[in-house]
Amino acid sequence: MSTCDWGFTFEAMRTYHDTEWGVPVHDDRVMFEHLMMEAMQCGLSWSLMIKKREIFRECFDGFDYDRIAAYTDADIERIMNTPGMIRSRRKIEAVINNARCFQKIRWEHGSFCDWLWAHSGGKTILYIGHENGKIPVSNGLSDAIAKELKAYGFKYLGTVTVYSHLQACGVINDHGKDCPCYWAINESNPTVRKRRYLEK
Repeated sequence: MSTCDWGFTFEAMRTYHDTEWGVPVHDDRVMFEHLMMEAMQCGLSWSLMIKKREIFRECFDGFDYDRIAAYTDADIERIMNTPGMIRSRRKIEAVINNARCFQKIRWEHGSFCDWLWAHSGGKTILYIGHENGKIPVSNGLSDAIAKELKAYGFKYLGTVTVYSHLQACGVINDHGKDCPCYWAINESNPTVRKRRYLEK
């Protein structure tokens, strides 16, 4: 049984792969958590993000974007002083900034999820060749979405980070074809098969 060659070193990472990665997300709070973990990961390993996930949830009120958008300097200091937290003031400030930008998209479109999924026609994209391991770090879709997010004011969300997010939240299914998750996701959700698109 394939596990997408992730090289699991601890059980939480395996659980994340088997139960979350690539599963379509249609809940804004969950989507914000996924997105901000990607932003926090910049320059660090994903395994570290999984290990510190509960600390992130504690620091950021369970990734409640409305609460985070109202954070003050006192909250930044509280987070900075939380044991085990990544002490990057810039990243913490970016999460707060991004919560406010997230609200903007919700105000304009009713739901961040609706806005994001509109880019794929509401379907999980199966790019030709990806199921065989030909997976890029970014593509034309992540370029376009990253550009739009930047226009809204989001930070730490360049095209490579956005591509990772699209994989994580199920807009793109990049599990290998010999991985049970690939088939389970495809059988449970609408999909569309597309040619590879401006991949890097």
